[in-house]
Formats: sequence, structure tokens, C-alpha cells
Amino acid sequence: MTEEPDDHEFSEGQGFSEPYEGFDLEPPELNVDPDSVDPVDSRVVSDLLDERSIGGDEVDAEELLDVGISYTRIQRFEEATETLERAARYAEDESVAQEAWTNKGAAHAELEEYDAAMGAYREAIEIDPDSEHAATAETNLAYALWESGRSEQALEHAERAVEIDPRFPQAWYNRGFFLLERGLAEEAIDAFDNAIRLGFRNATLLEEKARAHEEVGEDERAEELVEEAEELRQETEEELIDDGAQTELYE
Repeated sequence: MTEEPDDHEFSEGQGFSEPYEGFDLEPPELNVDPDSVDPVDSRVVSDLLDERSIGGDEVDAEELLDVGISYTRIQRFEEATETLERAARYAEDESVAQEAWTNKGAAHAELEEYDAAMGAYREAIEIDPDSEHAATAETNLAYALWESGRSEQALEHAERAVEIDPRFPQAWYNRGFFLLERGLAEEAIDAFDNAIRLGFRNATLLEEKARAHEEVGEDERAEELVEEAEELRQETEEELIDDGAQTELYE
């Protein structure tokens, strides 16, 4: 049998999962001298991009987007929100602006600033409500709404994310969770199965799926899934330990 976890670990979409190639701590548009300043210092970035001293046509929004995402990768979320908003406002390409707003929302969510996160996601969705980035923004908006106690609205946006991009596995996972919270366990199982078929499989998903099977009286299947989840978690921990040991050897 399974126990309901105290804290649910959500999928927060695709915002930070993929590495960004070509990130340069000294982009020519910013003219940063690394001998004089820390090139990712938030005060320097803000000074260099002050609208009173630099025109919008002199800023490469894609480079700035990379800077913001790099902040998130080192968990400097406050700097990330500032930089990503600048990227969104300077961007002439709607796709770049939408990606910047979506990542800004995710950075706010990391800071548990859910109202600000929801505002950023809505900015992203407004640009193009049917794009790939909109699907990510919708599923992330669902997460922020749930954290803010608005679970009914959360399910609506999780459903919208799946409608926009039916091949977005994290959206199916979040949809499954919200359905399960509403007592719709059989539909939740279908959503979790779709996420797995699309390549999204981790211990948390398996545990939530086990909870759904338990709700419909399939206790044996629930126990199997709990065992699978524990095995997968152990495998992941061992891989992290091995990676850490290899890193020490290379230092």
C-alpha cells in the first residue's frame, strides 16, 4: 500500500532541462572586461543594460536569454528574473520573448514567488497561445496555481497544455496528478501512462501512479509500482555517487 507524500514534486516543464550551447560570459554586446568585473554579476548586467545608456537595437536578446538561463543553472534566481525580463522586453523575435517570459516564471517559482510566476507565464501565453513554449508556460502555470491553492484552475491549464502539445510528457504527468487530486483515478492512470510512453519516467511518477491504482482497488499493481519506484530511486542515487566520484578523480 502507498502513503500520500507530504510534498508533491511537480514537473516544471522544459524551462531549464536542456543545456544552451554557445553561452559566452563575455558577449560582445555587453563588452564585459573579466579582468575588471565579474561577468555574471547582477549589478554589472543591470548597469550595462540600463535603458538610459543602451538602445534596444544594441542588445542581443538571445545572448541575454542565455545569461538569464545560466543564472538559473547556478541557482541565482533573483538575478535570473531580472535578466530574463530584460531579454523578453528587448526581444524582437516573439519566440525568444516567449521563452524568456516562461523561464522568468520558472525562476520566480523557484523563489516561491507564485504570483510573479503566474504573471510571467501569462505574458508568455499571450504572445502565442498555441506554440511549444505556450505548452510549457501552461503546465508551469498549472503548478503555480496549485501551489497557490487554486487546484481547479490548475487542472484547466494542465488540460490546455496537453491540448497544445499532446507529445509533451511533463504536461501529461501534471495532468495526471491534478486528476488524481480531483478523485479521477482512472483518468489519472491514463495520463501517467501517456507520460511514460512519451519517455517521462521517474520515481515520483511511479509513486503517483501507484497511488492512483490503489484508489481504484488495484493494490497488487500499486505495490509493484512502489517497488519499481524504490529501485529507480536507488539507481539514480548510485549514478549520482558514481558521477561525483569521477568528478573528484578529474580535479
